Amino acid sequence: MSLIALAAGTTTLAKYLNAKYHISKDVSALRLVRNGMKDYEAAAAQGLANVWLVFKETAARHPDMVCMWTRERPYTYRDVVASSNRLAHFFLSKGVQPGELVALYLTNRAEFMFAWLALWSIGCAPAAINYNLAGDALLHCLKVSGARIVLVDDDEECRVRMEEARGAVEGALGMELVPIETEMGAFPTTDVKEGELALNMSGEYPAILLYTSGTTGMPKGCAFTMSRLYTTLRLRPGSMDEKNGPGGDCWYSCMPLYHGTSAISMIVALVNGTCIGLGKKFSVSGFWRDVRDSQATIFVYVGEAARYLLAAPPTAQDKEHRVRCMYGNGLRPDIWDKFRERFGVEEVGEFFNSTEGIFGLFNYNKGPFSAGSVGHHGLLMRMVMRNTFVPVAIDPNTGDVLRDAKTGFVVRSPYEVGGEIIVNMPNEEAFQGYWRNEEATNKKFLRDVFAKGDLWYRSGDALRRQADGRWYFLDRLGDTFRWKSENVATAEVAEVLGQFPGVQEANVYGVLVPHHEGRAGTAALQITPEARSNFDFKGLTAFARARLPKYAVPVFLRIVEASTHIHNHKQNKVPLREEGVDPDKIGTKAPEGKDDKFLWLAPGDDAYKVFSRDDWEVLQAGKARL
Repeated sequence: MSLIALAAGTTTLAKYLNAKYHISKDVSALRLVRNGMKDYEAAAAQGLANVWLVFKETAARHPDMVCMWTRERPYTYRDVVASSNRLAHFFLSKGVQPGELVALYLTNRAEFMFAWLALWSIGCAPAAINYNLAGDALLHCLKVSGARIVLVDDDEECRVRMEEARGAVEGALGMELVPIETEMGAFPTTDVKEGELALNMSGEYPAILLYTSGTTGMPKGCAFTMSRLYTTLRLRPGSMDEKNGPGGDCWYSCMPLYHGTSAISMIVALVNGTCIGLGKKFSVSGFWRDVRDSQATIFVYVGEAARYLLAAPPTAQDKEHRVRCMYGNGLRPDIWDKFRERFGVEEVGEFFNSTEGIFGLFNYNKGPFSAGSVGHHGLLMRMVMRNTFVPVAIDPNTGDVLRDAKTGFVVRSPYEVGGEIIVNMPNEEAFQGYWRNEEATNKKFLRDVFAKGDLWYRSGDALRRQADGRWYFLDRLGDTFRWKSENVATAEVAEVLGQFPGVQEANVYGVLVPHHEGRAGTAALQITPEARSNFDFKGLTAFARARLPKYAVPVFLRIVEASTHIHNHKQNKVPLREEGVDPDKIGTKAPEGKDDKFLWLAPGDDAYKVFSRDDWEVLQAGKARL
């Protein structure tokens, strides 16, 4: 055989192996991770690991580039620097010191980004408070942040919720409420103390404090650390062929900035030199108009947003846009290709991660191979991650990991079958933990899993991985469920419902509903005997809506005769969750509840009413949108 023929054969074989095992993709991913870490380490060694400093370099390169679009007006980098500096001086005038957090109770608006950057410039960071929160949940999140200042939106609903909480916020919490419309024009636009407050920031300090429902109870704070964000500056653009600078890409998001998906997407683009567009809030009618007007080439989605857009009647303008890619999480396989075909969005950047940031996957999809999956590992990555991301069996009755009766070790599941993903940890410090909540942090760890003394992290999510490396989401484990692209903590909802007169006990869980993403909130209510004949369901509706975010108000009620406890006096959600609200399943898992009465909060209604088989058939036919 000639050398030419041998070389040709070797090249062909190499191409075949690369196509089959995706070796070059894995090598590229590993290189990106390594380079991102090297960038951060080099900056940290010089005390320059604050992302504000990267932003300033970008702004100096492109001062007159339009870097932010809003419906009200566009902003150049020069504008953003000036507005951020003005806010930085304002925060210092309020006594904010380096190392403090400032709470942002803001909708999607340019000032959110200005405040974020301003806080970095003085060695601080924001705590992003969900602006839908009210009552105890709002007070809890503010208390967790430890902030002294709360920047409050001028949106009417936000002002009303915060005004109702003012007494407790200013009294018990000792925080100052600062309206966003406060006059700040008198403050200078120059750098604060020549930028010295931005130096020597710890990599473990929050770039932003986000909140997650976790597995039970009230929302928990979790720092998206400065080191994690710094490495993301290299990882994200390198994974998506992102083009920055004038004439480059433009990212659009109307997903709330208190969510990590939207917040991190926007700030990474802005810092790297890529234009961003901010939509006030998601609406089917206004989405594509914003996308076109902002000249977006990439948009951010979460959960059901894509399904809602797809459900709208087709128009002749469906493909009249510049979008090349959609980026986010929660795009379900059943609409993946339908969305791409109808709207002409060729690329999908679907990622799987959590606020905690311990277990992450990414699928940059351009064709049929990985469509519908939340990530892909080629042969090399499968070898590297073999004993790092591991699926384990779950006890269906307790929701806890299943342990072998003889050895006491956790039962490992085949990747193709899947299970809750646990992550191998070198030590406890590898997880930064929940903000000021050691007890919740410790609950995320598993010990003595496959060997005495080993340490693992519970993701709380079940996934499976096919033999070819494609990852697929199965379910969110534990008490928390997702609805309307939000995490709903059952304990928080149950606590609110339990305060209503006549409710003896509330057991809250999520149920699957045809043609809907996630799980709809359902509350199994045990009503006191004296209230059963004249229970005020309309009053309960108003009570819940006043104290819970809209997405957390239960859609369904199941009126039970007895409590649903297991041997250790904990509520048992499993049989109720499996039965859901399908009339044909009621009583199959919980025989004692075969005669339970069901109610629902139908679209547009102001009170719970009887949920009948006819109503179920309407949902099955896809004729009602909850």
